[in-house]
Amino acid sequence: MFNFQGKAVLVTGASRGIGQATAIAFAQAGACVALHYSQDRAAAVAVQKSLTGTGHCVVQANIADAIAVERMAGEAIAHLGKIDILVNNAGIYQEHPLDKTSYSDWQQIWKQTLNVNLLGAVNVSYCVAKFMMEQKMGRIINITSRGAFRGEPNSPAYGASKAALNAFSQSLAQHLAPYHIAVTAVAPGWVDTDMARSILESSAGDAIRQQSPLHRVARPEEIAHTILFLATAESEFLTGGIVDVNGASYLR
Repeated sequence: MFNFQGKAVLVTGASRGIGQATAIAFAQAGACVALHYSQDRAAAVAVQKSLTGTGHCVVQANIADAIAVERMAGEAIAHLGKIDILVNNAGIYQEHPLDKTSYSDWQQIWKQTLNVNLLGAVNVSYCVAKFMMEQKMGRIINITSRGAFRGEPNSPAYGASKAALNAFSQSLAQHLAPYHIAVTAVAPGWVDTDMARSILESSAGDAIRQQSPLHRVARPEEIAHTILFLATAESEFLTGGIVDVNGASYLR
């Protein structure tokens, strides 16, 4: 369905979950993919080896480290020769309900979550957008969350970071439009990933699945399909948009 032959893609957090599914989908559509990972090189290399086609690479960075991000983006561009599409997928989720969290833990978790989920994506976007502006074309797709709209009572830092990433996406979309760079966000609900599986397989799993009238959660491949659609040339007029992929579990 999609054809990204000759396109170069950087996917952050590509060693598992939505990032892995997205890398696989882009490679199947003909793109060369740089797979970013933070710690698990073996997992990233395993994904790389599974990809259709050749020319793919893995790049490492602690996404919360601005210097490491700049190096990583440079390595991806050097290997691929360019970056046409950026998918900011890397993120973390830590529970820290106010009534059960110490003040010191509260400070630490907020700082870490914002550094990864928001500033990490902001800095990768800066480094890649500078290159895209020179070639006057590109797509930036940020993975946010349903929690940005409905709230995350057990992880307020996560909800806040994703809401801020939505706002950043819209600001960047307006700024980069003259350069023919479209910026969008994808806001999934629950997705059957490694990060969520322990909860989905617990006693809470059935209630989570019932949040959607489809009585299930999303598959990573469904999120990847939406990402690829937003990366197409035909999606330019969607710039600034935030696409909900939550099975009608939350409507706004």
